[in-house]
Amino acid sequence: MRRFLLALALALLPLPALAEPVPLATLSSYLNSLTEVEATFVQENSDGTTSSGRIFIKRPGRMRLEYDKPETTVVIASGGTVSIFDSKSNEPPEQYPLARTPLNLILGANIDLTTARMVTGRTEIEGQTHVVAQDPKHPDYGTIELVFAPEPVALTGWIITDDMGNRTIVRLDGFSTTQSLKPSIFSVEIEAAKRQKG
Repeated sequence: MRRFLLALALALLPLPALAEPVPLATLSSYLNSLTEVEATFVQENSDGTTSSGRIFIKRPGRMRLEYDKPETTVVIASGGTVSIFDSKSNEPPEQYPLARTPLNLILGANIDLTTARMVTGRTEIEGQTHVVAQDPKHPDYGTIELVFAPEPVALTGWIITDDMGNRTIVRLDGFSTTQSLKPSIFSVEIEAAKRQKG
């Protein structure tokens, strides 16, 4: 009888409250507050390889990824274009319209995750909020899964799934805001000239 009463008493105790999901409007405000950011990153590529480096973001519209040696690959988003400087090639960079990539969703001038059909999934995994977003007008461009830590809200990485189904995972570390990023580091022309002198 004592065991039964103890079990009943335990069953009647209030359960610990589950963490409330961070509202999409709060996440949108947070992303819009990030004007200049730099961080180190580790990237897991779709072919199973791993890369690392530094990332610089100057919103709206500009981003630079510098990969650690022995790679010298640099990716620059600027002027509505994503340019990829291949470390193994002396050719001009490969270029793609930024608007056709999921990165456009975090580099835009005004991010609003509450826009209809933009967010297609939302989960809580190991205490972090995962939000899957797409361009509602062009879902065929792929998705970006943003990962946030709570209290205080902080972007810790993202997972990009492109239009071919390839997944690239980026984990951020040493994330910090700044006001000292030079516009020149986002210049495709300056990067191209530097490599020609190389």
